[in-house]
Amino acid sequence: MSREPPFGPQGRQIPVFLLKTKSSPTDAYEDLFSTPQDGFHFEPKFIPVLQHRYDDDGMKSVQRLLRERKINGDEGGEYGGLIFTSQRAVEAFARLVEQDAAGGEDKGWLHLQNIPVYSVGPATTRALRAIPQSPPLHIFGEHTGNGDTLAQYILEHYGQWYRHRPVKPPLLFLVGEQRRDVIPRTLMDDALPADTRVEVTETVVYGTGVMESFPSDLERALSGTDDRPTRWIVVFSPTGCDSMLRGLGFILDEKTGKVLRDADKAQTAGATTYIATIGPTTRGYLTRTFGIAPDVCASSPSPGGIWQAITSFEKQKRKNT
Repeated sequence: MSREPPFGPQGRQIPVFLLKTKSSPTDAYEDLFSTPQDGFHFEPKFIPVLQHRYDDDGMKSVQRLLRERKINGDEGGEYGGLIFTSQRAVEAFARLVEQDAAGGEDKGWLHLQNIPVYSVGPATTRALRAIPQSPPLHIFGEHTGNGDTLAQYILEHYGQWYRHRPVKPPLLFLVGEQRRDVIPRTLMDDALPADTRVEVTETVVYGTGVMESFPSDLERALSGTDDRPTRWIVVFSPTGCDSMLRGLGFILDEKTGKVLRDADKAQTAGATTYIATIGPTTRGYLTRTFGIAPDVCASSPSPGGIWQAITSFEKQKRKNT
């Protein structure tokens, strides 16, 4: 007997639990998944996983560099550009801009207008463009989508930007406590020619932890939809994956941390719950750390990428039933 297909009336929407804080004032994931289209009726719900706090030492360090005009394209500058790979880092940077504006400091940051600012994707780029600057910042890398691609892009673009300098000025990378090292490792690779290699300074401007309420929030969301035949969980970060898997009924080995192979799929109250990841980093973390692969991985870290991955899976599933 086949399960009810996802193309039913509004009363049988497919729940999609987005493990992230809802963006304000609007969220592109909610806009996309709450709109019936292509025969699909989804029911998006946000379940925040992460709580963030600013790192005082890192914030003070960046503030000093800004106030002393050390981030500029001149020969005497300490840094020749900025790198952002998370919206939280952009929020920390924006906070510094706001603080100095409120304190009567020069909010124009004119010394930033002649440097490249690198952003890993559309969401981070939108956040950067929202920072009030006149003239606006020179933002590059929106098309890259992940750290590996951005690093290769920076090597070529930054090299051209400072092509007349035999030694490229260092880049300042605003990061969180948890991050991959692919960008610094790629740009500072000793195998690169001296006139291509770029020094990168990572400055931690925020810390991340799992919200205490996340396990209970997820449990309530699952118990409230256990009458649905299909549900999706969209994972945006490695943080909280262990709590997510336990909430789905998986048992983790105390010694290895990996999922015990009692079942191929998490089954709770008769509902089948599928897992989608925002990109290869989170997919790899699930596979390496817990020995379990997500059902789908977005080809691009965006609402459209997640939509495409989930709907393609659902269409194939429907064909097979």
